[in-house]
This record gives sequence, C-alpha cells and structure tokens, in this order.
Amino acid sequence: MKTRLLGATLLAGLGMPAVAQDSVTLQLQWVTQGQFAGYYAALDQGFYEAEGLDVTILPGGPDIAPPQVLAGGAADVMLNWMPSALAAREGGLPVVNIAQPYKRSGLMLTCWADSGITGPQDFRGRTIGVWFFGNEYPFLSWMAQEGIPTEGGEDGVTVLKQGFNVDPLLQRQADCISTMTYNEYGQVLDAGISEDELITFKYEDMGVATLEDGMWVLEQNLEDPEFVDKMARFVRASMAGWEWVGENEEAAAAIIVEYDETGAQSEAAQLRMIREVAKLTEGSTGVLDPADFQRTVDTLLAGGSDPVISAQPEGAWTHVITDLALQ
Repeated sequence: MKTRLLGATLLAGLGMPAVAQDSVTLQLQWVTQGQFAGYYAALDQGFYEAEGLDVTILPGGPDIAPPQVLAGGAADVMLNWMPSALAAREGGLPVVNIAQPYKRSGLMLTCWADSGITGPQDFRGRTIGVWFFGNEYPFLSWMAQEGIPTEGGEDGVTVLKQGFNVDPLLQRQADCISTMTYNEYGQVLDAGISEDELITFKYEDMGVATLEDGMWVLEQNLEDPEFVDKMARFVRASMAGWEWVGENEEAAAAIIVEYDETGAQSEAAQLRMIREVAKLTEGSTGVLDPADFQRTVDTLLAGGSDPVISAQPEGAWTHVITDLALQ
C-alpha cells in the first residue's frame, strides 16, 4: 500500500493525472526471500507503478506448483526452474520463457566430509536428500549421466524426499542433501557446522547445471499485443528492481523482511542471500542466452532411459518481450 501511495504522490507532485494501471500477478517459485529481491524492490520502489502496472506478488511454498497456478489462470507470469517448466510444456502446458534474470545455477549437494564422499561415484550406496515438486529433475538427470540408479541398493542412490529444510543432514538421516548457495547452505553453517566438516558439489562445477528462476507465461497469451506490451513493461521494471538491489543490498534485505509475513529468516540471513544471488544474476539483462537454454536441454535429454524431457523443445522461449523491454 505504501508504494502505491508514494507513486500517487509523485504523480500529483508532477502535475500528472492518475491513470488506470494494468494488473499483473506474479507467482514466485518459493516463499518471500532474498531470492526474489528484484521483484519486491520493483514493487516497493515504485518501478512497476512507473510502468503503469499494479503488481501482485504471490509467494510460493511446499504445496504450490507454479505451473499449476499459471495453468489455472491465477497468475499472469510465473518464476520457475527451466527443468520443471520444460517438463510441464512437454506434458501439455504450453509455457514460454520470456526472460531469464538468473544466468547461473545456485543448486548444489552438501555432504558430510566424514562420509568419505569425494566425487559422484561415491554416491553409490548413499542416501541423498532431494527436493521434489519439479526440483528433482536436475538431480535425476545428473545421476542418469553418471550411470547411477536412483532406486537404492549398494550400486545406487537412495533418494530421500527432502523437505525444504536441512534437518536430514543435521540429523544424519542423509549423507548429502540438496542446498542452494544462497539459502540452505547458510542454514547448515548457522546450525554450528563448519565448512571443514562439509564437502559440496555445485551443479555448475559438475557440468550439469540447468537454468533457474526464469519468467514464464502461457503461449496463447503472447498472441495478445496488449499482454505482450504489459509483459515488456513488467520485465523492464523487474530488471530495474534487480539493478537497484545490486546497488542497495542492505536496503533490499530490509524490504524483504518487511514483505515476508512469516518472519522465517532474519534480516542478516536475507542480506547474505541477496549477496549470493547477485553472483547468479551478475551480467544478466534478462535476455535468455540460447546457448544457456540449449545447455539445459542437453542436460535434461541426457537422462538415460527415463529422461526429464524426451525431445528438443520447440517454441519454448522468445526474445519478443525482452527486445521490447530493452528498447
């Protein structure tokens, strides 16, 4: 509310008449946190309003699948990891990537160093925590490329369906768990575990990274010129928000705390997250690099007898929106 009032005050001060705003609903991949700082900054700082947009941000959660929200018409645009979105597209939901603020992956496995694990081949016979709801696809593709079964046994991996916390590692229920460089890894350290007690495997370093946190819309909506114009303004304001975050990290952390109704993480934790996220968005203008897209697709297609996707996606991304946004 304070953002809308601020925008109205600025317009009045400039002698400009108030104009009707186009509504946009954004569905996040997860709960309100520094991972999405650019969007909350754009909302809080009036960047959306300056583009004539009335933006509603819907937090995600463990029981919320962004593709389902988009398919049901409850959101105009969603943030989603590319493996999940492409799996949904192959499954019949015609989603299209219109912008890609995240250029690098923050996904990794964090393992106990005393487990003796030194590389992927040491995963055999181990229990590994994996997120589901579309987040499992990068891991399954990685294991398929390594030739490691995921049905358990001495020669395979026992997959523990991991909740969105680090308890399985702390409680020694798993040898390794899924973590993000900007979130759960810090939670492990906050629990009193030193970095020397851990060994990590970043998907980027292992050559199996896939794109995360892209903006996706329904393909049929791109046939509407008004929707295309609205999304171009949304992307432009969102990227302005990310740029602002990079220059105002501490203020951005305070904004996240203000908008986070759960209060699950401290301002210090949000600031740490924002600084780590900056490493993933660095250099991005929001334009999807076709080479990065193909890298993701190749990783997903290399899933052995049960790949995440079975064919090269056609029409799964467009530069139309970012071309307009960057004019």
